[in-house]
Amino acid sequence: AVGRTSNVAQVRAKHLWNIDLPKPGQGKAFRRIVHFPEEYTIKPLEVTNLAGRDPKTGRVVAKGIGGGIKHKYHWIKWQRDGPAEGPPQIEKVLEIIFDGCRTAKVALVGVGDELKYILATENMKPGDLIKTSRVIPRIPVRANEGDAYPLGALPLHTQVHCVEKYPGMPCHLIHAAGTFGTIIRKFDDYVVVQMPSKREFAFKETCMATVGRVSNVNHNKEHVGSAQRKRELGYRPRSGLWKRKDGRHGRKIRRLPPMKI
Repeated sequence: AVGRTSNVAQVRAKHLWNIDLPKPGQGKAFRRIVHFPEEYTIKPLEVTNLAGRDPKTGRVVAKGIGGGIKHKYHWIKWQRDGPAEGPPQIEKVLEIIFDGCRTAKVALVGVGDELKYILATENMKPGDLIKTSRVIPRIPVRANEGDAYPLGALPLHTQVHCVEKYPGMPCHLIHAAGTFGTIIRKFDDYVVVQMPSKREFAFKETCMATVGRVSNVNHNKEHVGSAQRKRELGYRPRSGLWKRKDGRHGRKIRRLPPMKI
């Protein structure tokens, strides 16, 4: 009897959740861990795929994720730094490449002796010259696709992406393929931008943004075509459609009772 009791206690102990729950914070997709070096580099980085599991506990957190073609990660430089006075900094687009870890295409840009990756715009092509500046002139500038300026320097109804949430922070907003925001009005030292979700947000006029629409516009119209292709994209199938119980032990189909008049 004593042995049985101890065995039952051991079995119960296996199913106790003795883990440290994470504190609320930024959402995580649990798709991959990118191994970033100490200094910025354009060399493709190694990636550890998580398949929807928490890397600490090993438990499945996000279902429907797993497998897929292994891609290396291209480190995007999210902060477009330009001169705070004087003429803008001119950069040259060297190459437009496909990145399997994101929906948009990536552009390799060179300025001086520096190379970096940025998100490519809809009509960007190798050889284009793009400008970056932090100056807010009295008259709004006529910016081209790929140019980065403060929101206060751009005219109304300009399409933008890669918007800074706060001045000096990396550009964390509007990254997905084919998306863009629109400058709709200005008041005081704020600029109101309509997001792809049609919600409106007010940003400081010194927040940087890139002009144009993100590349790979037809991404949401691509036809997957087969279940195998879906697996290659990194999605796992569901457990399958459930069969409704029929036969002797299934749900009975009975005649409706007569209507009462």
